[in-house]
Amino acid sequence: MGLGSRFSDLYHERTNYQFMYRKWRWALLSGTAILAGVLGFVVHGGFNLGIDFEGGTSWEFTASQNVDVSSAGVRDVMRSFGLADSKIIIVNGDGARVQAESLPLAKQAEITQALADYGGIAAEEVSVSDVGPTWGKRVSQKALQALIVFFVVIAIYLSLRFEWKMAAGAIVAVTHDILITVGVYAITGFEVTPATVIAFLTILGFSLYDTVVVFDKVKENEPLLGTAKGLTYTAMVNRSTNQVLARSLNTSLVALMPVVSLLVVGSWLMGALSLRDFGLALFVGLVTGVYSSIFVATPLLVWWREREPRMRTLHERAVAQAARLEATGPPMGPPADPTPRVEEVSCPSCGATANRSARFCPKCGAPLAAKSSVSPSDLPPVRRADGAMANVAPRARRPRRRKRR
Repeated sequence: MGLGSRFSDLYHERTNYQFMYRKWRWALLSGTAILAGVLGFVVHGGFNLGIDFEGGTSWEFTASQNVDVSSAGVRDVMRSFGLADSKIIIVNGDGARVQAESLPLAKQAEITQALADYGGIAAEEVSVSDVGPTWGKRVSQKALQALIVFFVVIAIYLSLRFEWKMAAGAIVAVTHDILITVGVYAITGFEVTPATVIAFLTILGFSLYDTVVVFDKVKENEPLLGTAKGLTYTAMVNRSTNQVLARSLNTSLVALMPVVSLLVVGSWLMGALSLRDFGLALFVGLVTGVYSSIFVATPLLVWWREREPRMRTLHERAVAQAARLEATGPPMGPPADPTPRVEEVSCPSCGATANRSARFCPKCGAPLAAKSSVSPSDLPPVRRADGAMANVAPRARRPRRRKRR
């Protein structure tokens, strides 16, 4: 199957990927990703919290074109003030962000002048900010309260709109997305800022939206259970997932385009670190949101619903029907080998036996006529799959008499 036909099947909702029949694979993949995040958190001793959460003084500057800014050079400047353990981030090779503990204004001015001399710029071009940890803690508390309220409201809405099992599956999928995103920050060591917390809250809506789209299609196709022969709940959900696959992919690609532009243009080209903190969380959250709606929330729903008595009965009935068909085969069909075989022929002149493919007798050279050992009339009449009779000569049609006037 070519690439064009695959895209055509995806666009016309004709795909038949077996998403629901490999649930253990998706569970293993998600569990491995979450475990990697936990190990990263343990190895790095927690998250790389920004100055808004820990408090302290921050300096940001961009060096002149003829001065190369390096982490070692900036650290040498901070070491002269007894701050060798300061957090230093180099941006695009010529920009730097330095974070240290809270210092008096006089010492801040001295460090500002030293960094300006190192970067070959004026002291006014060095941005200095002194932040206390109270603001960051307040943001975290408000974000946690908003997250709890979000989960409660969503659980109530989805329970009324669909059912409580779908609501539980959606909340598990959203929690999965948060854990994966947090794990990426723990592994990579990227700085966690208030912009990161805001991005966490932003990705919840998208992840939930994609899950609701899948569940809505499942609810629409659920009346087919019991009417279509051999249709189980797993097969119905798998069909529903294939039907909304194109919509999920298109929505995700459109949402990822501006996020990628934030990371590439804003962070990499322009050096805006705040955009990087915000864009990275959005990018990871959007990708995991699409994944969790199909491979976390929906398989979890199938696992719960298949244990209900009605769904278990449909499954057992489908298994029994498949076993019966495999044992008996199709009820009607063509014969195994209806073609007559020609094996050997006898020479009419000398009576010698010759191969069926020979045209002349190998003993006397007389011409041979191949005869079939089995003629079509010797085969028993068989009814074909289309209902017609095979190996039966048609009846001779009687001549119709003309009526005399």
